[in-house]
Amino acid sequence: MINDDPYLWLEDVTGEAALDWVRERNAETAGRLTSGPGFKQLTTELREILDDTDRIPYTRRRGDHLYSFWQDAGHVRGVWRRTTLEEYRKDEPAWDVLLDLDALAEAEGEEWVWAGGRVLYPGYRHALVTLSREGADAVVVREFDLETRTFTEDGFQVAEAKTDIGWIDRDHVFVATDFGPGTLTASGYPRTVRRWRRGTPLAEAELVHEVAEQDLCAAAWHDPTEGYERDFVLRQRDFWHSEMYLLADDGALVRIDVPEDAGADVHREWLLVTPKSPWLGHPAGSLLAFRFEAFLAGGREATVLFTPDERTALMGHVWTRHHLIVETLADVATRMEVLTPGEDGWRREPLADVPPLVSATVTDTDPHTGDEYFLDIDGPLRPSTLRRGVIGGAGEVLKEAPARFDATGMSVRQHFATSADGTRVPYFVIGPDGSPGPTLMTGYGGFEVSLTPRYDALTGRAWLARGGTYVIANIRGGGEYGPRWHRGALKADRVRAFEDFAAVARDLVARGITTPAGLGIEGGSNGGLLMGAMLTRHPELFGAVVANVPLLDLLRFHRLLAGASWIAEYGDPEDPADRPHLEAISPYHNLRADRDYPPVLFATSTRDDRVHPGHARKTAARLRELGHEVLFHENTAGGHSGATDHEQTAFNTALTHAFLWQHLAGGEGGGVA
Repeated sequence: MINDDPYLWLEDVTGEAALDWVRERNAETAGRLTSGPGFKQLTTELREILDDTDRIPYTRRRGDHLYSFWQDAGHVRGVWRRTTLEEYRKDEPAWDVLLDLDALAEAEGEEWVWAGGRVLYPGYRHALVTLSREGADAVVVREFDLETRTFTEDGFQVAEAKTDIGWIDRDHVFVATDFGPGTLTASGYPRTVRRWRRGTPLAEAELVHEVAEQDLCAAAWHDPTEGYERDFVLRQRDFWHSEMYLLADDGALVRIDVPEDAGADVHREWLLVTPKSPWLGHPAGSLLAFRFEAFLAGGREATVLFTPDERTALMGHVWTRHHLIVETLADVATRMEVLTPGEDGWRREPLADVPPLVSATVTDTDPHTGDEYFLDIDGPLRPSTLRRGVIGGAGEVLKEAPARFDATGMSVRQHFATSADGTRVPYFVIGPDGSPGPTLMTGYGGFEVSLTPRYDALTGRAWLARGGTYVIANIRGGGEYGPRWHRGALKADRVRAFEDFAAVARDLVARGITTPAGLGIEGGSNGGLLMGAMLTRHPELFGAVVANVPLLDLLRFHRLLAGASWIAEYGDPEDPADRPHLEAISPYHNLRADRDYPPVLFATSTRDDRVHPGHARKTAARLRELGHEVLFHENTAGGHSGATDHEQTAFNTALTHAFLWQHLAGGEGGGVA
């Protein structure tokens, strides 16, 4: 099976034979899961949540306006709009619609999905709008005039590709895109970044930097901060190694000499570095500040802004004009601080009090002009509160989201499981106290992504409100305890993430929270790999498995779409040193006819140009061949998110929960099946 794959034909994304197979599987799944009396009701409830006009319209400040992209029942594809802070404070702000994607899609006969807009500082009149067909990562770029509300006829335009583009000034942009044969990396991202002048052909744009084919990508950006105008170039070798350069006026590249596995960013006179391995006597996961010009001149005197320990980790940081906001985690509990540089060093003080077992996120600041910030606070049973403040001044509550499900009798608890190697693994339990019941557990365990306790209205309505318990497992591979937590499940150590997840499952049973028959699991993308690993390695622990847009073939992932970009995370199937552990953990290659697997649902998208739909297709086909119970659903649109609009999102979510309620012992359908 490893060397002879009978299902390669299912990797032909739009091949007729493959799509015929997909249509047959979709019909089978719909017949099994959507015919129950509660399915339509649940879909309607979820759609109402997604379309509810009372939800918080999160914004990004650009000059005098707050910009927002919004979808609801009347704007299925959505509108890009803006308002003023004065209006935004109102319960029903007056919005100025800039671009209506529903009208655009109808006029052009394209299923456009919003992929963002970069507005030119400081005038904020011109934007580079990116649009995706059906949710793919590949986008088209068009220049847009925010005053006339029209696309600029002779403006910057780029055909569909995995493009990175950003303003330098009114007449120049940095662009990294597909320039033809030889200009993409093995991962399918741009190898070259160029400076493009208005009115000239894209093909004639000036080459700024080129990286190797085996690298991940090239990128460049302009810092427009007055008095600190600078250009930077990035060579991204892989997910975890990069080289950052200052682009001099003469085109020379000046290396910013930080470790290749470190994060670095520049704000005004400051260089901030987050090393992922010990550096200059400081531990991995620190936050270090340097004077930028002194660093370029060879100075290495750092001010330590954060030092991790066994329980704490740096989550992120963001600048205002004069201050740095730092977010950290202590056993996955959020802490927010403000750090202010001054002549006598850096002063620190709390930004806001964050209650236990909730999350806080800075959603926006304007580092160019002021010290305003927007802070969102929520928890699994606590709907979002959006606060605005100016550092050093008073704050205000701008918006409060309504509760989307009845949380009466529910609580949030944190527990710790002991993994196979003795590691202490935290997890959150949300739901009712009492006797064992149907439980849904999720995890991710990769790419240094942290799962913090957030308010999930769809899970709340579809699962918690129907009597289920929800569990978030903070397994290794994530960033909950910084770089060491991520490295603990890197490459050949990926099994540690699987062992952590299994340990949480066993701990749930030991605590009487659920039983193996009543425990369902769900994850997407790298989390889909986790689900496949649980299916093949620990099937006895679970009653049902859902894997969304999953990565499952670890011997061919590097040859499919963006897969080569993940070699630094998983290993290289072409490398004899890596292949044995990849063979051992690849779910697709470890399916057996003589094992008892729990029922499984695979969900993917034809338009996912990141994780190839062949992963889910082939694994479902192999399970069917071996005689196991498996359902498969493939959305024809949606990209890696699996959906492009609220209708698709509601349907996909209802499908998942109908499957779970149907199979988990004691669930009695949850009013769905």
